[in-house]
Amino acid sequence: MIDQFAPEHHIQKHILSVLTHTKYARFRDMRPPKVDTNLYSYHLNLLRKRGFIVKTANGYCLGLEGLSYVDRVSIKSLKIRTQPKIITMIVIQNVDGDVLLQRRTKQPHIDTWTLPCGKLHIDDESVLAAAQREAHEKLAMGDAPLAHAGDCYIRVVADEAVLSSTLAHVFYAEIQEAAVGEGLIWARPHKLADYQLAPAVEQIIARTFFRDPFFFEEFMVDLLQ
Repeated sequence: MIDQFAPEHHIQKHILSVLTHTKYARFRDMRPPKVDTNLYSYHLNLLRKRGFIVKTANGYCLGLEGLSYVDRVSIKSLKIRTQPKIITMIVIQNVDGDVLLQRRTKQPHIDTWTLPCGKLHIDDESVLAAAQREAHEKLAMGDAPLAHAGDCYIRVVADEAVLSSTLAHVFYAEIQEAAVGEGLIWARPHKLADYQLAPAVEQIIARTFFRDPFFFEEFMVDLLQ
């Protein structure tokens, strides 16, 4: 499992910055100017213990923790950047053509209706596997076939401030109508306007119904409009 430790000291950041731009580096190459050797060695060894750097016959290089860390940070500041969220969303229809909606029970957009969805996990073997896991965990769906219908990029803004950016892998499934659990309803597609929907849900459902082999759409939703 990737360590949640985030290097904050300027010496640690300098070491990682050097190793970000080279495959191997010598001890003296990573030492910041005018820094005491003992202090430098302390931070170097701390990064080694945490698995951020590794000493090899060729010199020092990034370890697995270091590779994961530099992949998530700004190259200039070495601060972790807020990344777009990656999720799967499932458009599920029953034999009557109704669409399954799920009530959001937490912020953002609490108490709105959305499509069954969930974040990708780093250990998901594939995007399809992530969608199947969500369908099993949240909907108790067995082996219902899921088709990857398309992808959507959703930006939610308020007065030009970006509140969230989400890349949604949209899947489609047709199932026999099952008993609806708590927080789930079947909705007629032409009645979706009667529900308080989460951002872009109605547009994603409509786009999925085109039944293209695969689609990509971008949606920007301004909460103040």
